[in-house]
This record gives sequence, C-alpha cells and structure tokens, in this order.
Amino acid sequence: MTQSVDIVGVDTLAQELATIQQTGSKRIALLGSRHVPITHQNLIEMMSYALVLEGNRIITSGATGTNAAAIRGAMRADPSLLTVILPQSLERQPRESRKQLELVMHLVENPENDNLSLSEASALCNQEIVSRCQQLICFAFHDSRTLLKTCEDAEEQRKLVTLFYFD
Repeated sequence: MTQSVDIVGVDTLAQELATIQQTGSKRIALLGSRHVPITHQNLIEMMSYALVLEGNRIITSGATGTNAAAIRGAMRADPSLLTVILPQSLERQPRESRKQLELVMHLVENPENDNLSLSEASALCNQEIVSRCQQLICFAFHDSRTLLKTCEDAEEQRKLVTLFYFD
C-alpha cells in the first residue's frame, strides 16, 4: 500500500525548519489587536525587547495596544532595528500614538490611503508588513478578521507564522 505525501506540508515544514535553524538576525513582524490588557502589553513589550536584543529587526504598525507595546520594547533595546509602517499618514493616527511614533527612526507613512477606511488601510498596511518580514508573530481574537486574514496571507507566502489568541 502506498502513501501519498502532502508536498505543500513538506514545503511548509522545510521552511519552518530553515527559519528556526537560522542563526542570524531575522525580520520579524509583530502585529495584533488594539484592545489588549496592560498585562498582555507588558509581555509583548518584553518579547519585542528580547527579540531586538538578539539582533532581530522588528516591523510593526502604529496602532495602540499590541503594536504600541512592540514599539516600546524595540525602542528600549535598539531604535535602529525598528520599522513602523502606518496604514495612513501620521496625522490620521490617534493623538496618543503620535507622540510615540514621532520618535521612531524608520517610520513609513501611507498618505495615499487617507481616503480609505481604517480597516481597508490596515489590510493594505499588513500586506506590506508581511512582504517585508521573514516571520510573523500575531496577537488576535478569534473574530479579528483583518489580523486572521493577514496570518493566512503570510502562510500562503511561506512565512513562519505564530498566532496567539487573547480569547
């Protein structure tokens, strides 16, 4: 009796193994929900800090919650290893985020998306972030459609995806 082999599964496992074995620095995207308890934000900040101390580059967006925590951690470790890609222009970001974002050395704005809804602009922004990373770490709820779609897209691009659920 012969067994069929899932080629896609083998490719995915090979990609994950190669990423895990990579000893050099990686480009890691950290994305997640805006609505995150402070204790979870502290853990995300520590993770970001540790990843940057290991020499990894962090790529995130500019929202409150998960992304703000990732920014704080990376900025504490080494601001030059942080890239923040905004879904729209800096002026369209919430006031509480702007103060933090103005300190980011590598800040990418997307003013051409200012006429889109935040949801549409965020989906485009997440696509850009995924295209620039080797690995995606995502913090979401089971109903976080935009983030879950971003994880699916990253998997289709053969990126290593780690998804944490808050609920």
